[in-house]
Amino acid sequence: MLTKRKKANEIAKAKRHDTDTGSPEVQIAIISRRIEEISSHLDKNRKDKHSRRGLLGLVAARRKHLKHLESTNKRAYSTIVKTLGLKK
Repeated sequence: MLTKRKKANEIAKAKRHDTDTGSPEVQIAIISRRIEEISSHLDKNRKDKHSRRGLLGLVAARRKHLKHLESTNKRAYSTIVKTLGLKK
């Protein structure tokens, strides 16, 4: 589960300015953290189909955010991909 502290850490890593909580970079960082946590849950609970469906939705949402960021701000896109270690 993504706690407030973990979410705040992800926001601090990816924010553009002090009060930034909704930029694409922050959203991608939060979604990536949730994907990591659900993936580790699914390693232990292979038959949990409901969580697997949620994971697929998160992956699709992150892909949409990344696509938007790539089309609008290539520098920010490349920075967030390197920071999070994504394959793109």
